[in-house]
Amino acid sequence: MSSASIPIENATNTGSGQKKSSFIDPGSLMRMKNLELRARAIVEGFLSGLHRSPYHGFSVEFTEYRQYSPGDDPRYLDWKLFARSDRYFIKCFEDETNLRCHLLVDLSRSMTYGTVGYNKADYAKTAAATIAYFLSLQRDAVGLLTFDESIVDLIPPRFRPGHIHQLMMSLERAPTGTATNLEKPLEQVAATVVKRGVVVLISDLLAPIGSLQKNLSYLRTRGHEVILLRVLDPREIDFRFDKPAMFHDIESGRDLYIDPDAARENYLSAFQEHSGAVQTICNQLGIELHPISIDRPLELILFDLLADRMKRGRGSVRQRRPAGGSS
Repeated sequence: MSSASIPIENATNTGSGQKKSSFIDPGSLMRMKNLELRARAIVEGFLSGLHRSPYHGFSVEFTEYRQYSPGDDPRYLDWKLFARSDRYFIKCFEDETNLRCHLLVDLSRSMTYGTVGYNKADYAKTAAATIAYFLSLQRDAVGLLTFDESIVDLIPPRFRPGHIHQLMMSLERAPTGTATNLEKPLEQVAATVVKRGVVVLISDLLAPIGSLQKNLSYLRTRGHEVILLRVLDPREIDFRFDKPAMFHDIESGRDLYIDPDAARENYLSAFQEHSGAVQTICNQLGIELHPISIDRPLELILFDLLADRMKRGRGSVRQRRPAGGSS
């Protein structure tokens, strides 16, 4: 189970080593009108917490070396160290320099739903802005693709002055679309991105997923690391509505009279079936899925992504190390 699926009162025990009160309340953050200021506040809180957490001492520059063994990928040889020692060493845990990250953000109309004082789109845009701001501090290239039933904005990954501001301005735009079409943005990234990188998809995934496996598989076979952040309102997860009422379908525009007591069992069954299908696809393709309730502190998203990269880095080292190789 992903740490993101742990209830919020326990989530801080799995990645931060801090008490829940040390995080910034998402509702307070959303009252900040400037998206870049929100992202900066979250990243500064995250970096402060990082020094007090089990991740202390980790950075993208951290490297552990071991002696080269036949069969190791020569791309990971440290030639500078060879020049000094006349011995071959492999860099084990160093992340790729000049990381290229593609943020795919769902701005369809279903993302305008929210019962906690803000909506899923606000949370998704803030999460994307936070990841972009954090990676820019590491001098990594970040790109953005926003979509609804079609692609809205496409900004290629870059690291240069003014680029982050351009991303923030794109994210500030309000959702205007109707349905969610996951196929087009995934096809666009798979068709145009040549260099391997990290693809972060931020969506409620409340859409038919028939083509999801095909397009995610295409991304994975091209060598991309794919991470899904599924953002949902708490009421969508537990369907805790008390009284019969008119429900408005945001994407179709229809009004439906629903008795929650009568509909809850069927809704939760369909929701779990859909969620299970998404999880199965991710398990099959080796994709990290993080179901996230939008009342969850945004700092924990960065902790989750950091944990993913640490886990993947160590896994790749074990795969490269042949049986009987020196350590």
